[in-house]
Amino acid sequence: MGSRVKLILLIFLTIAGLTTCQDTQTVVDRNFEVTRQNWSYTEKIQVPVTIENVDVPYNLYVNLRVTSKYKYSNIFLLIHIKSPDGKKTTERKEFRLALPDGEWLGSGSGNLYSYQMPVKENFRFPVKGKYVIELEQNMRDNPLDYISDAGVRVEKAN
Repeated sequence: MGSRVKLILLIFLTIAGLTTCQDTQTVVDRNFEVTRQNWSYTEKIQVPVTIENVDVPYNLYVNLRVTSKYKYSNIFLLIHIKSPDGKKTTERKEFRLALPDGEWLGSGSGNLYSYQMPVKENFRFPVKGKYVIELEQNMRDNPLDYISDAGVRVEKAN
């Protein structure tokens, strides 16, 4: 077998492997870096989500990474969902990040702790189309220090 045929076969197998390993449940999983690890009220994180089937229930999560210097055991967020028809809902949620003794609840890597926190489970979007899920920090500190990244994950519930 020639080297050219081997190369083409290798490329084909790689592409086939990548396409069969795709997560068909995930609609979106996007994270955005927070500039200088200082999250201001005015810096809202917007994640577009296209919903094609309103009969399917979805799970919505907030993704968050904080450094070990983050000084609180929780975080309050405003979660805005803007629908394709222009309607907007807002929900204020508290997420626990550490135990009372200071032990972080997220998965750690160096001095970063990652969280994927449920917002809605088995949620049905009311209409088809493009939604925008927007995260806004809602703590007393402005800006809120030592937040590395924030984002949204939406997946099919079944």
